[in-house]
Amino acid sequence: MGAGRSGFTYLLGPEANRFVFANSDLFRWRDAFDWLVPVDGPTSMLLSDGDEHRRRRGLVQPTMHHRRVAGYLDTMVDNTDQVIDTWRPGDTVDVYQGFRAAIRRTTLRTLFGARLARDERFFGDQLQVLLDLCDALPQTVTWKRRLATPQWRRAMVARGRIDERIHTEIAHIRDVGGDDSDVLTSLVHSRDEDGATLSDLEIRDQIVTLIVAGYETTSATLAWAIYSLLSVPGVRERARQEVRRVLGSRRPAPEDLKDLTYLNGIVRETLRLYPAVVVVGRKAARDFEFGGRVVRAGSMLAISPYVTHRLAELWHDPLRFRPERWDPGYRKPAPHEYLPFGAGPHRCVGSTMAATELTVMLARLLARTSLRLPRQRVRPVSMISMRPRNGLWVQVEDRTAD
Repeated sequence: MGAGRSGFTYLLGPEANRFVFANSDLFRWRDAFDWLVPVDGPTSMLLSDGDEHRRRRGLVQPTMHHRRVAGYLDTMVDNTDQVIDTWRPGDTVDVYQGFRAAIRRTTLRTLFGARLARDERFFGDQLQVLLDLCDALPQTVTWKRRLATPQWRRAMVARGRIDERIHTEIAHIRDVGGDDSDVLTSLVHSRDEDGATLSDLEIRDQIVTLIVAGYETTSATLAWAIYSLLSVPGVRERARQEVRRVLGSRRPAPEDLKDLTYLNGIVRETLRLYPAVVVVGRKAARDFEFGGRVVRAGSMLAISPYVTHRLAELWHDPLRFRPERWDPGYRKPAPHEYLPFGAGPHRCVGSTMAATELTVMLARLLARTSLRLPRQRVRPVSMISMRPRNGLWVQVEDRTAD
């Protein structure tokens, strides 16, 4: 579709996905995601290729191990409850915006420590300026940069403020040390297999990438999960019964998560129908052939989790929200058939944390509130992560004290 540098070759469906993930050497990420450099930075692992990507990811990935994530549950519950505690019966609230801030607080506190977490509002305000700049077609972002538009200049000021705060924290850890349990301290002190450390710029870029990915995509997915919970008949009732049976009146603990099978199904089904990243880009590094077509080096490519997740040949009744399709014993989809977090070498390092946080927050909502979905037009939007255009408004019918 399109022509010249504005054209894209779409590789759609499971076999196309399998081909792309199995042949990562044919593609470049940096060129395809260049429009995100203003947010994530030039050395972000999201924008890296080859050896540089493997090196940076190898230093970040151990900090996102599921055992570490299990230790974050109390913070997830606390920040969820902090939002719920502000509600009163009869209130109409935007759950997308409310929980977006809560998820950002959790991301900063668990991954980067108490000092950066105290600046949650600062990071939210400044990062939003950068996200607004990049939440457009890549060509539009390029022209804003070339013309140095007022929006571009505002974004660069915001980026400078973010960089200053993060570099101050990096210097603090180098001088006086930090909490060895957080990601920031681990990145400052980590060494690769050759003994090399990350530069301050590399640390900055990985931090911003993890902050943005930690709340931007997760908050969008949570909004779609709540929308489905309240709009699909029978789903909320069955989920609430499971939460009461497994948890009773107590907070969720790591060992409880495996027993919340239906709630886990809600999370997976939300990620199927509403994947945060609708289209994933690549750039062909050299000529290759697929499906009887030759794709030339330099071509921009796109694969789509959204399209794959809605194909009738893969999913029975594909447009229907059915959490039970994830019950134990049902067919488990292959990685090239179900890819909400991507697949292959660039699969999202935060997938375990995102799935855990979604399950925990939904469990607290079901345990502590009764919500109703008023009439509204809910439309998806965004180039960065698919979210409800005008938020998601719900009416609070009841709320327990704890």
